[in-house]
Amino acid sequence: MKVVVAVDSFKGSMTSMEAGRAVERGIARACEAQVVVRPLADGGEGTTEALVEGLGGAFRCVEVEGPMGLPVRARYGILRDGRTAVMEMAEASGITLVPRDALDPHRAATVGTGQMVLDAVRAGCREFILGIGGSATTECGIGMLTALGYGFYDANGDRLPPVFDSLGKIEEIRAGDVPDVLHECRFQIACDVNNPLSGPRGAVSVFGPQKGVKPEETEAMDRAMARFAKKAAAFTGRDRAETPGAGAAGGLGFALMTFLENVTLRPGTDIVFEAIGLESAVKDADVVVTGEGRMDGQTAMGKVPVGVARLAKRYGCKVVAFAGGVTEDAVKCNDAGIDAFFPIVRGVTTLDEAMEKETAMRNMELAAEQTFRLLRAMA
Repeated sequence: MKVVVAVDSFKGSMTSMEAGRAVERGIARACEAQVVVRPLADGGEGTTEALVEGLGGAFRCVEVEGPMGLPVRARYGILRDGRTAVMEMAEASGITLVPRDALDPHRAATVGTGQMVLDAVRAGCREFILGIGGSATTECGIGMLTALGYGFYDANGDRLPPVFDSLGKIEEIRAGDVPDVLHECRFQIACDVNNPLSGPRGAVSVFGPQKGVKPEETEAMDRAMARFAKKAAAFTGRDRAETPGAGAAGGLGFALMTFLENVTLRPGTDIVFEAIGLESAVKDADVVVTGEGRMDGQTAMGKVPVGVARLAKRYGCKVVAFAGGVTEDAVKCNDAGIDAFFPIVRGVTTLDEAMEKETAMRNMELAAEQTFRLLRAMA
């Protein structure tokens, strides 16, 4: 029997690989099987950790400019090949780096994201997996572009700071300081939204309020974004304002597609599944094990475990899932391809006790053991 294990992280408790290895140990106690463990993530928070831990590589920390201009320590990963960088823009420009009462869409910038990319380029990376969720910014990515060597100038020829309030003043764009090696790089952007840059479904209208945009500012800020898009299209020859995902991360998606070459925006799960070789692994598998910290009705609406299940069903695999907790509406996951799911908690306990790493890993191991004892008995 071949079993493929691809379990999402149990946030605050187990990483993806810790959960997967616990399942592997449980299976080994129950039966003889070929077990393949793969890291799992959705392209957002935890993706760097999952891929570095699961595929081999090293973490790298760099001091960059945070979203409000103060220095922050950003961590990203370089995979074993030495050419592939895995990073999350939230490490450098994320909303969680800014106290809620300090959010300011007019000042927040993505400079640190650009500095993180440039650091990886200088370290020899030419392939990038970049998650762009969780931003604090709404400046169309001009902070990132400035860090990469682009310059933005007003009608007087004065260089503008890379903040939102500069968008409506830009008359000239220069690329004199962009390193030639950047043109050799390929970027896979993990993006799970399809919003255009501006308009009723654009970056400001949809995502602005959570970043501090006031209702009375929305229309003027949206116009400034649309104006910048025209300037950018005239400079690059690429009009990406209406491309799905352009409005992601306050317009960072637009900046990446417009100013950089070899850029692809894709759902985060697609990028991760490809990176870990999940389809190849499940093609000849008998059972696929997946799961996440909490399974509920939302899981069935396209979260990572269901993505794994749908891929597994394409090849006729049985699918089992484990979770820290399940809700009554988690039964919807059965219709989405998960044949059976089980909570791993084994008795009355507090949430803190259940989430303690050693306890959670032991519970996962024991749940996997009993599940595969049943499968063996029914074979």
